[in-house]
Parts: sequence; structure tokens; C-alpha cells
Amino acid sequence: MKLSHEKVVQLSHRIISAIEALDEVEIFEEPNTIRQESVRILVDLLREEEKIEEITRQRIASHKRTIPEGGAEWDLLFRKYYSDELRKLGITPFQHHT
Repeated sequence: MKLSHEKVVQLSHRIISAIEALDEVEIFEEPNTIRQESVRILVDLLREEEKIEEITRQRIASHKRTIPEGGAEWDLLFRKYYSDELRKLGITPFQHHT
């Protein structure tokens, strides 16, 4: 997991604070219950991201020739394959333009 458990918990506190700050939202559940659910969702998303990264790495490794990690070709393939995996899940990948 790329984020520590402490960081995920910190994010969950920020999420509940942001929700509580919205005038348009009325909360019927205990804030701690919402925060705990936020932690669960974030952890699930991070695990899913790890799976996608592993699939992406395996696809690159499956090429007939070795493509060194960190090189321009590897980076390009990683972004392409990672985006492909996100699309399979119905997620539109964010395109960073430099």
C-alpha cells in the first residue's frame, strides 16, 4: 500500500470534516461511522491500485525482449497499460499533459 494506515486515517478525518462543512449535506449517521467507512473504502481502493500495478508490470514483463524499468519505453508502456486496466474498470484515466 502506498499510503500508511496513519495517512489513510488522516484522510478519513479530512473527508468527514469536509462533509460536515457542507451546508447542503445533512448527516444522519455518526461521524465516526462515516469516517470508518471512508477508511475501508480508501484501503479497498489502494489494494485495487496495487493489483492494477501488478497486472501492468506483468504485461510489460511478458514482452519477448526485456524492457528495463525506469527507461522511457518502460514508462510509456506502464502508463498505457495502466490506463487500459483502469478503462476495463470503467474509470477514465487522468491524462497529465506536460
